[in-house]
Amino acid sequence: MKSRRYTIVIADRTTGVVRRWTLSLRPTLTMLAVVFSLPVLVGLGTRWSTLAELSNIRKTAASLQLQNESFRAMTAELTDQVESVQAAVGDLSEKAILDPDSARALAKLPAAVRSRAMGGGSTATPIARSVLSPTLASPEDTFGTLRLVLGRLTSRLELAQGDLDRRAELLGATPSIWPARGALSATFGMREDPFGRGRAAHTGIDISADKGQPVYATADGTVQSAGWNGDYGNVVAINHNFGLVTRYAHLSAFSVRPGERVERGQVLGQVGATGRATGPHLHYELLVNGQLTNPLALLTGNRRP
Repeated sequence: MKSRRYTIVIADRTTGVVRRWTLSLRPTLTMLAVVFSLPVLVGLGTRWSTLAELSNIRKTAASLQLQNESFRAMTAELTDQVESVQAAVGDLSEKAILDPDSARALAKLPAAVRSRAMGGGSTATPIARSVLSPTLASPEDTFGTLRLVLGRLTSRLELAQGDLDRRAELLGATPSIWPARGALSATFGMREDPFGRGRAAHTGIDISADKGQPVYATADGTVQSAGWNGDYGNVVAINHNFGLVTRYAHLSAFSVRPGERVERGQVLGQVGATGRATGPHLHYELLVNGQLTNPLALLTGNRRP
């Protein structure tokens, strides 16, 4: 079907000029539709572009929100770690302080005993080097590195805590207080035998005291034996671990039993004159790794019970 055609005539009455335009209906309507729909299409395109941009902005905002929440959680976690490390450092600082008597007692212990108690140390590594590294490209890298550093520091503090715990155990096992109140009547080493048999080795120290006076454990430990032992008479032996053993001889009575756990200053028995003794006194011995040692080397003058 052919499109209808229309002619538009414009005449100038003055000059008599006549102009004619012939138009086809369908193309004309199509052109008019295009002209009028173009602004609408432009508007729709702008709207769609704006909506897409808003969608991207919303997605970006949601992603930033998630990152923010994640960073807050990581910050809280790091804060907890830092507080835990600070508390551990404060606790270790308090435990590291020794009173002068304890420091002297530990210093007098044989090196073999100290090394047996403390063991080997750990190899240090530069834990802070990675924090200063220029390769940290994102906050996640920084948080991860901080967590790593704090984790390594916590491990170091745990090792230090273990060392202090072992030192405290060794200090508790060091025979450092006097086992009885009284005068020192015989020292460790060669002396004249009190029964007139010439010079002989004295395997401990003697402390003169009245019969029935209390005898004290010089350190923490476990009662190894408590009974009669020939010339020693009634004797208590205590194993303090770390190769340290003490003996308390010539007792008139016992206050402990074999296998019992005792603490420094606890009463073990009473001064007596049982066995080979010229009168009431306490014979006190110290063995280090099975070898008789001068007990005075570890006793502190102002730590009597």
